[in-house]
Amino acid sequence: MSELQHDAVKIGIVSISDRASSGVYEDKGLPALQDWLTRALHNPIQFEPRLIPDEQAGISATLTDLCDVAGCHLVLTTGGTGPALRDVTPEATLAVAHKEMPGFGEQMRQISLKFVPTAILSRQVAVIRGRSLIINLPGQPKAIAETLEGLKDAAGQQVVPGIFAAVPYCIDLIGGPYLETRDEVCKAFRPKTAIRAPRTA
Repeated sequence: MSELQHDAVKIGIVSISDRASSGVYEDKGLPALQDWLTRALHNPIQFEPRLIPDEQAGISATLTDLCDVAGCHLVLTTGGTGPALRDVTPEATLAVAHKEMPGFGEQMRQISLKFVPTAILSRQVAVIRGRSLIINLPGQPKAIAETLEGLKDAAGQQVVPGIFAAVPYCIDLIGGPYLETRDEVCKAFRPKTAIRAPRTA
């Protein structure tokens, strides 16, 4: 029996925290991102993990390196998106952007508002740099999964779409690999004309 072939994808995962990067406490962002993406995608993934402090220039330099040098098709950040003085992830992300993608941040806040009224304090942004999509995610592992997957009812039916449902088609449009999701975690949406037949080995 032939095996299905899936495009390889390179994903940058960036946890931004002064205290975690200095060893004050264990980072939980990188394991949460890696675990979710491994569960959600059929594609073989090469991760490029980074744990860095809340320094705007350093964040921008890391994002630029992951996109331009490492060649990541997708870069997900966690941390540093609130209103605190040291929260500068959105500014650092916008500084390296070629295009803004405001719908991602709008949808993340809509999802989080179902749980906490302070979701309006979140400032996550998403941008495109070259052929890379960069998305700022919340800082907590539970919130990361909620915003990526969306909300389901008791029967498992999707009530509010997660942002990751739109990620594969966005990456198609900027010339990246064909991402194939596991429907039980997050069902990707593509127009019928953009759906590709599975390849077999």
